[in-house]
Amino acid sequence: MINVLLADDHDLVRMGMRRLLEDVDELCVSAEATTGEEAVTLCREHDIHVVLMDINMPGMGGLEASKKILQRDDSTKIIVVTMSDDEIVAQRLLKLGASGYVTKGCKITEIVHAIREVMANRRYITPDIAQQLALANTNTEEGQSSFHELSERELQVMMMILDGKKTNEISDSLCLSPKTVSTYRTRLFTKLEIQSDVELTRLAISHGIILQSD
Repeated sequence: MINVLLADDHDLVRMGMRRLLEDVDELCVSAEATTGEEAVTLCREHDIHVVLMDINMPGMGGLEASKKILQRDDSTKIIVVTMSDDEIVAQRLLKLGASGYVTKGCKITEIVHAIREVMANRRYITPDIAQQLALANTNTEEGQSSFHELSERELQVMMMILDGKKTNEISDSLCLSPKTVSTYRTRLFTKLEIQSDVELTRLAISHGIILQSD
């Protein structure tokens, strides 16, 4: 069972997330916090595996709370769930040690997927933020990112390839034909000037989009 702490100062947000997460068999919402201080305390009092952390909370806020939680136990997985889609905020949190970053506009299925990914010791970043991070951190000689030309769909396919998904799995998830997925794959490989999944993984690791496995 994966024990989850919900940290958000909005009652309706926590209530909605709890109700949806409790429908997932392997998840248990063990505690709820409305401030950063409460989140830190509850992580000490409970065996918390994953914290769904809002950044803008009263008191010390989510950023400092995340820092303190990770200083005490760096095995705790923190997934930032916020309204902000600023790559600068995302960069700071990921460097701090957060395992995931999703926006509040995402579907609950994406949050569940993010929880499963971080529990498997993989980083999860919602695709639009991943693209912004890539654009911010990767520069070509012309001053643009090597990811700059990727379309939203190409980025989605890229993230699923990095997640180990096969062509048929990607086509089912995105409601595309396997042939169309292969076309997107070819296009993104051409734009990134790579020829294999291994090269794609190396490129993603070098730009902080995914973490290198131990």
